[in-house]
Amino acid sequence: MTRALKAARRDFLFELGTEELPPKALPALEQALGAGVAAHLQAAGLVHGAIELFATPRRLALLVRRLSEQQSDQDIRRRGPPLKAAFDAAGQPTRAAQAFAATCGVAPGALGRERDEKGNEYLHYTGSKAGARTLTLLPGIIGETLAALPTPKRMRWGAGDAQFVRPVHWLLMLFGSEVVPATLLGTVAGRITHGHRFHAPRALTVRSPASYADTLQNRGKVLARFNPRRERVRELVLAAAQAVGGRALISEALLEEVTALVEWPVSVTGRFDERYLSLPREVLIATLQEHQRYFALESGAGALLPWFITVSNIESRAPDVVRAGNERVVRPRLADAAFFWEQDRRRPLADWRPELDAVTFQARLGSMGARVERIAALAAQLAPVVGAQAPRVARAAQLCKADLLTAMVGEFPELQGVMGAHYALADGEDAESAAALREHYLPRSAGDALPVTPTGTALSLADRLDTLAGTFVIGQKPSGTRDPYGLRRAAIGVLRISLEQGLEFNLRALIERAVALASADVAAAAAPTPGAPAPLAPAPAPAPASSTLTQEVYDFMMERLRALYLEGGRLAGVSTEMFDAVLDGAPLSVPDFDARLRALVAFLAVPDAASLTGANKRIANILRKSAGDAGAGASPDPALLREPAERALHAALQHAAPVLAAALGRRDYPAAFAALAGLRGVIDAFFDAVLVNDPDAALRTNRLNLLAALRAHFTRVADLSRLPG
Repeated sequence: MTRALKAARRDFLFELGTEELPPKALPALEQALGAGVAAHLQAAGLVHGAIELFATPRRLALLVRRLSEQQSDQDIRRRGPPLKAAFDAAGQPTRAAQAFAATCGVAPGALGRERDEKGNEYLHYTGSKAGARTLTLLPGIIGETLAALPTPKRMRWGAGDAQFVRPVHWLLMLFGSEVVPATLLGTVAGRITHGHRFHAPRALTVRSPASYADTLQNRGKVLARFNPRRERVRELVLAAAQAVGGRALISEALLEEVTALVEWPVSVTGRFDERYLSLPREVLIATLQEHQRYFALESGAGALLPWFITVSNIESRAPDVVRAGNERVVRPRLADAAFFWEQDRRRPLADWRPELDAVTFQARLGSMGARVERIAALAAQLAPVVGAQAPRVARAAQLCKADLLTAMVGEFPELQGVMGAHYALADGEDAESAAALREHYLPRSAGDALPVTPTGTALSLADRLDTLAGTFVIGQKPSGTRDPYGLRRAAIGVLRISLEQGLEFNLRALIERAVALASADVAAAAAPTPGAPAPLAPAPAPAPASSTLTQEVYDFMMERLRALYLEGGRLAGVSTEMFDAVLDGAPLSVPDFDARLRALVAFLAVPDAASLTGANKRIANILRKSAGDAGAGASPDPALLREPAERALHAALQHAAPVLAAALGRRDYPAAFAALAGLRGVIDAFFDAVLVNDPDAALRTNRLNLLAALRAHFTRVADLSRLPG
């Protein structure tokens, strides 16, 4: 524990000046810096005010307001060795007692004694430790935070051993007006920062932490705060678009990246040849945004305009020269895109399909052509479920990966599926098949749109199930935070499509089919070619049995479903125990799981729920302890029901069974829970009046069978014994 100490407070400023940082990583680095320092300050017991963050292409910084100058004094309580081991027969301290006293900084005679809850006596030390000065703690806090930053890749520079994501040029650390004595990443801390590389390259002295942001903005031409700079970029782009009568297409990802590339944003409007407007919209946007980091413009009617806006990091005295330079750079990019479009259109999309057989998808899973056939087989099984026409699904499945070999997708990988749809329409394929080529990649990320057409839905589900099954078959399932094949994303995609579109399919059966298809291709790929020399490397270990793999994939998907409910906020009030209670009922489809879970959440709000939950736990415990009794689990014999309470329970079960079956048949789970809730009275009376473990073996077994029948009725909806109660 600590004793409160009213220590003086000062602002603390840290800034690390570097070469240009990776733009896509900059927001994450900024947030990790703030979170890391906050966590270390809390662990050190240092009181502080707000933490302000700063991030530009050449710096990471933070300002901690009103940071305590010293830790509070700490009360120390430590338990030492047992008394019997602390003193010898002559009553002298043993080496154990002396060592404990030394670590506490006192003589053995200064140690006290305490007794634990079992009556054992120990040596004990009570004392206090003065809090350390914050000035001495800050280098370690910053150093540990920097070491833990999620940097894409670290590098060395110069002759030193320091490593960071980019070479470090300066280090600023001020505690109040005092420089913190520290050397981090091979750089000595000072009070010097640097402004804009071109507008204000000279060194700038920071007198106090509070003056940092204003110093950089007013004297250094640097907007150091990331979020305000991002909004400034947005304002500039919107204003520039309005000036030419257009509307800027601002994706948040591009806006973040551009913000991470500039310290002093200036908008520049450029123009390109109108003939390129004949290209597909996505091609133009990808050329401008992905390759050039330009913002595209559209008219009020949604048509693209021959204008673009770029954000420069310099306020040029010759803006026309800057504009002309950007126009000159984008021209060949657009010409390349037009060339790829024309080249790809020279042959039908279907002509690319045979060439997929020669493209390796994964060494053990075979070619991309083999993957297409697996997707086609799974999609055919899904077609009636989603209401798709089988011939259309079969045709779209054969074309779904063909555009991967086109020149356009080779240049713009993010356009896979999109270009397939354009080429399919140009070839005269029907609109739904063409749309399916685009849609089968949906959803690409959490919260992304789902496929709309039945054909696209079938292909999307099949594609993801094949990815999941194939990766598990070759033993590459995710471990920890690593997920190189995007299996978590694939699983969530399947679950979202099934849930949000209400698709009723047997998930386990589909997984089993996908595993079987992938296993067959793995076996085919591993089979030796006749006449080929024996391989030098040992053959990979055989895959686990199909049933085991099916269960592993199913369990993996159920964990993702659990995350959707517990972390994704899909249904309020859901707990881990509720999820497990429904999971134990083994629902065949995801919508069925959702319906059961919603009914369970509603049921647990009624007064009878707690009593029934407790009874289920009691029944489960009784049956588990008596699992070895002969006959347990068979139907109860009415002739052996001696007590009125057990006869009443049996009669109530006989009456409730058809009601429950009818409710389950129409998947009216609230009605099913209502039927079960009606048993509360006879269940309570049974436990009040009947001795289950009767000395008579026949009566005991019959009562266990009665309880097993009761439990079987409850678990047809959800296993209430899983719930706390």
